[in-house]
Amino acid sequence: MRLNHAKAKYGILAVLIGLLLLILFLPHSEKVNQNKATWLWDASLIRSEPEEIVTFSVNHGITTIFLQIQQDVQEEEYRRFISAASREGIQVHALDGHPEWAYENGREEGLKLLSWLEAYNQVASPEERFQGVQLDVEPYVLKRWDREQAQVVKEWSANMEAWVQEAERIALPLSAAVPFWLDSVPGPEGNPDGSFSRWMIERTDSIAIMAYRDSGEQMYELSKEELEQADELGKSVWIGMELAHTDEGEHLTFYAKSRGEMEDEAERAASLGSGHPSFAGIAVHHYQAWVHKNMAMAKDEQ
Repeated sequence: MRLNHAKAKYGILAVLIGLLLLILFLPHSEKVNQNKATWLWDASLIRSEPEEIVTFSVNHGITTIFLQIQQDVQEEEYRRFISAASREGIQVHALDGHPEWAYENGREEGLKLLSWLEAYNQVASPEERFQGVQLDVEPYVLKRWDREQAQVVKEWSANMEAWVQEAERIALPLSAAVPFWLDSVPGPEGNPDGSFSRWMIERTDSIAIMAYRDSGEQMYELSKEELEQADELGKSVWIGMELAHTDEGEHLTFYAKSRGEMEDEAERAASLGSGHPSFAGIAVHHYQAWVHKNMAMAKDEQ
């Protein structure tokens, strides 16, 4: 009996050792990058509800806020808000742009923004400074894009070159919000690198892809080519998801989806994206839509 008992103990021990070795030598799954960004279009909210914005950001894993620059918001209000966000480890990047900025005569508007940011950061204390700038220039919503796409790309890319050069001079990381289909648009004439999306990735520090679908896997698939290009170029890519209502189709947004579905699909996109060193996180469009969804779902759950 003692012999059988000893054999049983050694058998169990052998199984445990085998399981431990299996765990040690199995390939480890990639750690999921849980960083999130959000666009905050109504800058007046940093005056009326700064604490709520920061608390919401902390609770939802937001590490970067793209905050639109508006003339009716005072510099002191930006300083107070950025300081509060900085204390929680949240970066605030200036955000602006209009479709017409892509045209040759719109270049000065982008340069004005960068000039304002330079002056602002020079007098602000380190914790009050913008830590980046994002340009959201979407000329494809205008009719000229359909008539003269190549010419618009030529002017847009020339403007981007000027903005990138100025952002480098003032040591401010520059990103661009781009549609997922920009990889199907040829780059500017004489560009040997192919698509306009690759051209953008090469020149900016990061891009945020408007990969708007109601599926995390589809969001990833629409961003995959840019992620691979950014891997190669050592740049960063945010995968964008839409929460706001749109008339372009329910499949483009999580507006009608539950909070659970939204969170599951965001996790799915992040899990797939985390296989790329260039993946920066999920960028949620936009802050107010996100808050509204949470409030609506909380009300429904009562």
